[in-house]
Amino acid sequence: MKKIFIAMVAVAALCACNSGGMKKGIEYRGLSMKMPFSAFCDSLTARGFSIDSAKTDSDFHMVVMAHPAERFRLMLAQENDVLVALQENYLLTTNDSTRKMWQQIRDGLEKDLGTWPNMPIHGQDHKVAKFESEGGFITVTLKNTYKPTLEVLYQVKK
Repeated sequence: MKKIFIAMVAVAALCACNSGGMKKGIEYRGLSMKMPFSAFCDSLTARGFSIDSAKTDSDFHMVVMAHPAERFRLMLAQENDVLVALQENYLLTTNDSTRKMWQQIRDGLEKDLGTWPNMPIHGQDHKVAKFESEGGFITVTLKNTYKPTLEVLYQVKK
């Protein structure tokens, strides 16, 4: 009886250690943003992205990547081989297409994260939606001026 009690306490302690205290990291399209920067870049390369060496700095603190089938470019920032930020910059041509894409991205993040965003700016041509998760922040920004821009910024909590 004493051994069963000790075993149950050990199992309970193990479950408590595994479930508490660990922060869940933020993910980018199924990739954990907590993995080392070089491994993250390698994973994107395996998915068909390539490094734009003309826009990447020489010491790889900021890396720009593109995929021929995607409508956005990625800018990745690292510090001490840790990914700190990732930004998608969409290449869209009309204000209507950016508004529609902004709404689709916002709705998708709302569903995936299970939370509503903070909306500090909510005009027709300038919108910002800020999401917070356990592992970081995601900001979706729409600016329709002379050249429409749509950006999604992922930032890791430190």
